[in-house]
Amino acid sequence: MLGLSSVKPGSDGQWAVTQISCHSDLVTDMDFSPFDESLLATCSGDETVKLWRLCDPEQEQPSTPELTLRPGQGRLELVHFHPTSSGLLAVSTTNSPLIWDTNRQDGPLAVLEQHSDQLQSMSWKRDGSLLASSCKVRTTGTCGSCSVLMCLLWVSGHQLLCVPLFVFINVSSYCVQMRSREVRLWDSRKETLWLIALKSLPLSLSSLKVRAGHLLSVCSDHSLLSISSPPILFYFLNSIAVVSHCLTDTSTRGVAMVPKLSLDVMSCEVMRLLQLTDSCIVPISYQVPRKQSGQEFHDDLYPDTAGTTPAMSAEEWWKGGNKQVEKVSLQPDKRPKPKVTQAKQMPDLAPGCSTSSSPLSTPSSSAVPSRSPSSTSGLSSGFLPSPSQSAKTIQSLLGPTSKYRHIQGVVMHRDTHITNMRGLNLTTPGECDGFCVNRQRVAVPLAISGGQIAIFERSQPGRLPETALPTIQNSVNVVDFSWDPFDTHRLAVAGDDAKIRVWLVPQGGLKETLTEPELILQGHTEKIYSIKFHPLASGLLVSSSYDLTVKLWNLETGEQVKVLTGHQDQVFGIAWSPDGKLLATVCKDGKVRIYDPRKSTAPVQEGPGPEGPRGARVVWVCEGKYLLVSGFDSRSERGLYLYSTDSLSSGAIASVKINVSPSTLIPFYDPDTSVVILTGKGDSRVHIYEIVPEEPYFIECSSFNSPEPHKGLAFLPKTECNVRDVEIAVGLMLTKTTIEPVAFRVPRVKKEFFQDDMYTDTAVWWEPALTASAWLSGSNGQHKKISLKPKDMTPVSEAPKEAPVRKYLPSSVYLEEKTDEQKKEELLSAMVAKLGNMDDPLPQESFQGVDEDEWVSKCDRTVFKDEPCSCISDVRST
Repeated sequence: MLGLSSVKPGSDGQWAVTQISCHSDLVTDMDFSPFDESLLATCSGDETVKLWRLCDPEQEQPSTPELTLRPGQGRLELVHFHPTSSGLLAVSTTNSPLIWDTNRQDGPLAVLEQHSDQLQSMSWKRDGSLLASSCKVRTTGTCGSCSVLMCLLWVSGHQLLCVPLFVFINVSSYCVQMRSREVRLWDSRKETLWLIALKSLPLSLSSLKVRAGHLLSVCSDHSLLSISSPPILFYFLNSIAVVSHCLTDTSTRGVAMVPKLSLDVMSCEVMRLLQLTDSCIVPISYQVPRKQSGQEFHDDLYPDTAGTTPAMSAEEWWKGGNKQVEKVSLQPDKRPKPKVTQAKQMPDLAPGCSTSSSPLSTPSSSAVPSRSPSSTSGLSSGFLPSPSQSAKTIQSLLGPTSKYRHIQGVVMHRDTHITNMRGLNLTTPGECDGFCVNRQRVAVPLAISGGQIAIFERSQPGRLPETALPTIQNSVNVVDFSWDPFDTHRLAVAGDDAKIRVWLVPQGGLKETLTEPELILQGHTEKIYSIKFHPLASGLLVSSSYDLTVKLWNLETGEQVKVLTGHQDQVFGIAWSPDGKLLATVCKDGKVRIYDPRKSTAPVQEGPGPEGPRGARVVWVCEGKYLLVSGFDSRSERGLYLYSTDSLSSGAIASVKINVSPSTLIPFYDPDTSVVILTGKGDSRVHIYEIVPEEPYFIECSSFNSPEPHKGLAFLPKTECNVRDVEIAVGLMLTKTTIEPVAFRVPRVKKEFFQDDMYTDTAVWWEPALTASAWLSGSNGQHKKISLKPKDMTPVSEAPKEAPVRKYLPSSVYLEEKTDEQKKEELLSAMVAKLGNMDDPLPQESFQGVDEDEWVSKCDRTVFKDEPCSCISDVRST
């Protein structure tokens, strides 16, 4: 997880902090591009490098990276952009640096010589010609052992390396432990070392010794070196003399230097550091006192600094180029104006990359030019796309994005849960989904002898009683079961006795235990794997068995009507095509097959499937043009594979790796949105992808994490979605003791309008299009469709257009200057307004008083009664 914030507060005076869930393991390093302030590279222990296109912290950050590199050489420790070339990264593994060009298709440019121990630091020379690295060195001798941790930094304008060291020495003969930290300069020309003596620091030697940790260093264009420990010290490297030091209130967890283009040069600010503590980020500004500070630009303090346009491409640098980045002036009037240039369409990346375009390819590849802090109030980490850029230009730069990328899974209120479920069977076969649902009820297998299945009514949520519930008794172990899509009362159950039992649940739910099924289908000779109802024809069922056959059953007659052959091993999954004409299977023999059951019992197409033998599922996607298979590779890593139904023998046209887990990913595909939701039994994470019929085929969306591992996830019809909350799918999540509804929502601003771009007319798949007999005779049909738009909602496409609002005031507001006479006139007007008019009555004159007769009469009565009187002056006057 990474936190993002701007260097300066936003328009409301507050710092906005957002988070990005960027890696599945600990983030080990990160670096901003020197040529694009919105481009961030991160590396992690999950062996990947990811590049992110960031937005303003006030806006929603992207949920998917723009580019993913997978060197495949273990844990990654460091990542650094090249200082002069675009598209060039230095990445380090545990003990070896890698040079990576994001446009190459054959992996890294170079794998440098391995270090003898753990690599600790890495730094490019300012001209980009050399890369320095250091490692953790352990030497053992007769006197003890020494462990050196080094952090390298090239010094600007010199052939010097700044090397902060943390040295731990254990002298075993005296049993004494010493800790000393040193700062050394290495001259790469003379190969000599100078040691900055600790006694010269403005800090006692003892106080420096007792503090453990690394010395963090940054260097500026002034040959100023900042060394951060509990105090922050500055050295002028020409004479190795202490310039200044700053004592901080809290411990330093990290330090970073703000780019020169973000400094307040008119206030003579020469350096600004950001100190990271346990709970906050503290800006520390260093200014040179000058008499005309705030009025004049002091060019002697600000030499020209490197600009934000790369000098060359990674390919040019690799061929020996040594061009330097053009320098720019820090004087506000001389700074170059940002240019907006159209990005070029880049070629496909290497197989280790997860996107089809490179964000680092050319100097003009940044979607947003670098903005001067004088015109943006210092929001140096913000990202505002130019209004003039077309959607096509943005798409060619960022690659395709999904409008569902920010989808959120939300567990609904506890009032909708079914709780206190006991004795659930959590060890169903891998080919079974674990439980099944329809619009009215839920079927859950129980770990009770006799293959019992509990039926729960969705209209009766809440806590179940402690007493025993009526069930369906199959008398044998349950292997798979499925609700009839056209009859919410009919449940088909496959048992390990090679029989399929069809049950009818009474209206209102089970009132007593059912022991006699409506129908028993017999024909398989061995245990059944799975069963599936036909999506269009009523009363048509397909089953797969250990006898390596797939059979079709007509429930109207109770007989088998087709037997499909050709499988050489266990059938992992079966799926009907959306039009109901074809049947797809995925098998343990490593094959994916497509059958046309009405024409042939042999497969019409056959192709290579997932290599792993642990399990697989198959589903038709993109209007039946593709097959999506979830399975395992040869290393037991879970993945998704996409096949074209026109050329199944060519193999998968695209694939994506998910993670390593023993359970098979069970897919749910929504044909209206082309979103597939996947999870496995025992997982706590739900993966979501949008499937598109062109590259990159898989577009990852935000995932949903459940509080605890779930045992299954089944989905309801589209009509159960609340379109007012922009729900595109609603499912039921089975845990050890509960069934919890989960809604998958897409954040939208104008939720008062019907989001017609997300809700196309949906098929009424709960009504049959034809009978089993009609389908077997060769007839075809299709579902009718309905709109999900409520009558009182207006489509968002017909919503009134709002005038665009400027985020920032025009520069004329800030640049407008008033003369001295105007300022004096405004001051006098303000003073006169406060004094008011002398002829105006005083406020007390408007108060309501008492007549003199009333005062006298009251005082007379008071004296007559010999009581104290508070109106003595009035009494004497009478």
